[in-house]
Amino acid sequence: MTNWTSVIDKITGEVLREFGALTKEELNWKPNSDTWSIAQNLDHLIVVNESYNPVFKSLNDETYKIPLLARMGWIVSFFGKMILNSVRADRKRKMKTFPIWEPSASEIGVDIMKRFELHQDQLKRKIEQLVNFVERDVVISSPASKIIVYKLETAFHIIVEHERRHLEQAREVLRILAAKSK
Repeated sequence: MTNWTSVIDKITGEVLREFGALTKEELNWKPNSDTWSIAQNLDHLIVVNESYNPVFKSLNDETYKIPLLARMGWIVSFFGKMILNSVRADRKRKMKTFPIWEPSASEIGVDIMKRFELHQDQLKRKIEQLVNFVERDVVISSPASKIIVYKLETAFHIIVEHERRHLEQAREVLRILAAKSK
């Protein structure tokens, strides 16, 4: 089993190291209107990851209702692989996010760094609390749609890979900003 919490720690450290000293203006700078700022990338990760909270809570409370589609293994496998492949960090294709996961359109304060760090710590705790459900091969619905189902283990892979993807996206913005400043 992958150690998702170690990967989350690594991502958090890289975010703080690479973006922690940036000003509000630098964090919110965008090379164009179609690209998210560094702050928007971090805000988006918080929004997406927190959208799983109701599912995680109901699993811990033992009130989670297994989706009907969870009984169809090929659908579970199909959606899991499809979503995981779509969020890979290599980002060969640009994707449009679901409206529920859009980052803030307004300027985001430098407190985004502290919020991101706190969020990552909370995410790690939630994952640790749910490991027994991973071992039981529990299937969940995506927060974006009840008809998109995949294993909880796959959800954790998706979360971590999605974070890597947006870390790379934020790094690209920083590279463009640095080149522009020269």
